[in-house]
Amino acid sequence: MDRLQAMASFVRVVETGSFSAAARQLGVGQPAISKTIAQLEERLQVRLLLRSTHGLTPTEAGLRFYERARLAIREADEAELEARGAGAGLSGRLRISAATTFARLLIVPRLPEFLSRHPDLDMEVILDDRVIDLVSEGIDVALRMGMLSDSTAVARRIASGGRSVVATPAYLARAGVPRTPADLADHDAVVYSQLSNSWAFRQGGTEASVVVRGRLRVSAAEGIRAAVLADLGLAVASDWMFGPELADGSVQRVLEDWTLPPIDLWAVFPTGRLASTKARAFAEFVAGIVNGEGAPAEDAELDERRSSRDHSQEA
Repeated sequence: MDRLQAMASFVRVVETGSFSAAARQLGVGQPAISKTIAQLEERLQVRLLLRSTHGLTPTEAGLRFYERARLAIREADEAELEARGAGAGLSGRLRISAATTFARLLIVPRLPEFLSRHPDLDMEVILDDRVIDLVSEGIDVALRMGMLSDSTAVARRIASGGRSVVATPAYLARAGVPRTPADLADHDAVVYSQLSNSWAFRQGGTEASVVVRGRLRVSAAEGIRAAVLADLGLAVASDWMFGPELADGSVQRVLEDWTLPPIDLWAVFPTGRLASTKARAFAEFVAGIVNGEGAPAEDAELDERRSSRDHSQEA
């Protein structure tokens, strides 16, 4: 029994829900698929599928095997593409994950350019501010912001962006313009609930920290944007988040003679397998967007980060 072919048959059965549908897609007879799955179960000494009048349902062991088999098949496909020198013409499916606001503002508008370069490539973009498991979700590369010192995945820093205290002219006209970090204690702050409400600033050798007061706490960066644009208060945000508004003056920076810690943008790849050519190519494309076309990524090498948590953030 060809192990990879058997795994491919099993994956197709799970995804189609029947032996006959899988057989049609693979161009073989249904008895051949049934025999292959039976041999696979015998080899593994475990039941992979539950058969009933309602169709086929994978067992718990079958679901675990399906996830691993799907990744193994993808790795094999990538290995063939690499060996054939097909990296210049990417093909197949690329599944990426990114924070909603960052992707909406910077990445999605540029996707036509990336797809036009690779006409045989299909993309699936998962927009989610949460840190999701890359392996279980079948993600090829995730774009994440913030500190990844505790990440379990292999990560590459591709950019570092500035952060500012921002507000609309209408809010500043109503509440006044803060001149020092201490002035922020008298202002309404829109607080990103995934971060502390203690904001740290630096000016030369001087450091200042202030605990801001906020009647509004928001769990996603899109809410931070909406609240600031609704004149509800000021917020700390990456320059990426308010790029269009900072450019046209509808949002303004304050305390510009004080600096906040920058925020890093990472391309994160699943643990346990090599980053695919497609994933690396996309990471380079994003690096070109955020650093300026032709600019190199911040770090040329992959950094391995292994632990149980990921402190990424979008704001």
